Amino acid sequence: MAVIEAARNLLGLEGASSTEFGPCEDAVVGLMTEWIKGNQLEKRDAAGDLGGTMRLGAYAAHLRRGTMAHDIYGQDVISERHRHRYEVNVNYKDRLEQVGLRFSGMSPDGILPEVVEIPDHPWFLGVQYHPELKSRPFAPHPLFTSFIGAAKNQSRLV
Repeated sequence: MAVIEAARNLLGLEGASSTEFGPCEDAVVGLMTEWIKGNQLEKRDAAGDLGGTMRLGAYAAHLRRGTMAHDIYGQDVISERHRHRYEVNVNYKDRLEQVGLRFSGMSPDGILPEVVEIPDHPWFLGVQYHPELKSRPFAPHPLFTSFIGAAKNQSRLV
């Protein structure tokens, strides 16, 4: 949703959306049609059966130094849990970065966007994975801790 918002309002692509919601003019998010399972490339037709075709489990992401994401995690490589069939369309990456959306985390091969952020915003960060799956009541995920801290700091400015 963060990428759709940026595509519409920063890049000016009024027809930007996800194919999950139906046909769209600019599919900045789309159904995965190729993925690696073990050591083999799996493929499916976009109109085919969706059964057993999720990106599921833990995957590594490389974080760009000097980004909010890198500051929050304090490391170059993270591992986060995924559960989805739709991915950000990397073909829009360069255009989105030119208007202010920073792709601060990518898959190890540099193909799949994992984290986006807007550097000049108090806390605008979107992730492809599910941080709630690694969060516990007394051990919150670092993204949640960072978000609450930013909200607290921002509330002092009002």
